[in-house]
Amino acid sequence: MRDVYEVIIIGAGQAGIAMSQKLKTKGIDHLMIDSSAEIGQSWLSRYKSLVLFTPKRFSSLPGLEMEGDPESYPTREEMAAYLQAYVSHFQLPYELNIAVNKLEFEDNVFRIATNKKIIYARQVVVATGAFQKRYIPPLITSTAEETVHLHSSEYVSPADLSEGTVLVVGGGNSGAQIAVELAKEQRDVFHAISAPIRFLPLRLFGQSIFHWLEKSGLLYAGLDTKRGRWFQKKNDPVFGMELKKLIKAGRVIQKPRVRDVVGQLATFDDGTQLTVKTIIWATGFVPDYNWIQIDGILTADGQPKHERGVTGVKGLFFLGLPWQHQRGSALICGVGKDAEYVALHIEKNLQT
Repeated sequence: MRDVYEVIIIGAGQAGIAMSQKLKTKGIDHLMIDSSAEIGQSWLSRYKSLVLFTPKRFSSLPGLEMEGDPESYPTREEMAAYLQAYVSHFQLPYELNIAVNKLEFEDNVFRIATNKKIIYARQVVVATGAFQKRYIPPLITSTAEETVHLHSSEYVSPADLSEGTVLVVGGGNSGAQIAVELAKEQRDVFHAISAPIRFLPLRLFGQSIFHWLEKSGLLYAGLDTKRGRWFQKKNDPVFGMELKKLIKAGRVIQKPRVRDVVGQLATFDDGTQLTVKTIIWATGFVPDYNWIQIDGILTADGQPKHERGVTGVKGLFFLGLPWQHQRGSALICGVGKDAEYVALHIEKNLQT
């Protein structure tokens, strides 16, 4: 007779861990599974200089604060160590090195095919997060041996790049941080963006900008409110003013959207061109849920169909999506709120 788990959480990053803690608190039997070799590995695989733009007091999961000055900004190593400590503190159940190949629903039970075994569960939470499949826009007409193309998730440090001009493509926080780091290393740095960047200071009147976002009711405003819907329409800002200062000083040269790349030559929307040795594509990620083989769960463009993480299939949930319900949904400070909502639905299903 096959064993059936009450709940399987697919993903043991911050979203999965927050979900596990909520279920553990409610006494609900469950297991987290993840393809990584260790808890926090996704943080350690990112570029060495990564520092969060949320201070430690906004970088903690429910029930356990990060150690150290709550107003300091955690590094990637501190985030990984914190998640490991959190799992240990609450004794959360998990298995690693398990990659999910297919999720199906048959005979009122979820069937999860992995690289090691078949797992069955009555309920499943997909907590694989926002960073799934690297996206590089289809602008590269031809490649040249002399030019290296890297997605920002592959970038580690300036020391790993060859000499010569670097073009960073993408106006988000990762692109901004990488451009700043390279400029500080006296590299010739160009930064291509598709829309003007809105800069916000990390601190305002002695407080973190996230203090003011929380105070104003914007940080956790749900999409079922006028305030939340208004905030969602705003382009994400770049937090911190370092890039703005370097642009003003001429140490980072801003360019418009990249039109195409032929060999070493990048052409921009204004018709100007640049010969580059390295292009870092800080162009984000796209969802990759092809492994979910359940009808009606995904939209035509591959996005999950859900309301606050609850899908139309009883017992199937999503967690950790950008704007799942509020701005903080994909941030470590807000994912616990969404996990609590999903946990209530899981608990309700147990009673019916």
